[in-house]
Amino acid sequence: MLQHGMNFCSNLPHSVLLMSRRRGAPYDDVVKDAGCTLIYEGHDVPRTQGIKDPKAHDQPMRTRGGRLTPNGKFFEAAAQYKEGRREARLVRVYEKIRAGIWTYNGIFRLVDAWTEDVGRRKVFKFRLELTDMELPAVSGTADIDHSRLIPSAIKREVFRRDKGRCVLCGSTDNLHFDHDFPFSKGGTSISASNIRLLCMRHNLAKHDKVE
Repeated sequence: MLQHGMNFCSNLPHSVLLMSRRRGAPYDDVVKDAGCTLIYEGHDVPRTQGIKDPKAHDQPMRTRGGRLTPNGKFFEAAAQYKEGRREARLVRVYEKIRAGIWTYNGIFRLVDAWTEDVGRRKVFKFRLELTDMELPAVSGTADIDHSRLIPSAIKREVFRRDKGRCVLCGSTDNLHFDHDFPFSKGGTSISASNIRLLCMRHNLAKHDKVE
């Protein structure tokens, strides 16, 4: 039900980021280290401000009224962590894999932020690192069943074992960590023997079937 990709929630124990690595995605989000590190790109100035081409403008730190944008809020949180003034902000990350379908990628720590020159403009970059942490449900919201979360150590082991490729077709694009025996039928998330790499096409085709 979220309306924006960057959701900084100062009154909750976690914030939320929505990402996409689909072809044609508006931002350059990058997953590294076998899914344990996310380099998330900041968001553009809204078209509602009368700007026809947001990609021709620097990504904003503040609104025209002087308030911090989501870019600015996440940037300041990362700076406070780097300066030792607060713990790293916890962020739930969800990834769009097709229209109307989102997958839960886990809980990450926001550990760094900077700007980069891309073409003729500046964009924000945020570094987040996967944790094995479980967050309590927030009253009034639908919670994720955290036992489905695959620990980062298991992801690293599976990525090495499967050589960073889909085990069915060998693709290295849009990889997902799949429960060989489906989680919905009792399959475990804490054993590498039940986790494998699948490309998005084969992961969607499988759904919850037992092969």
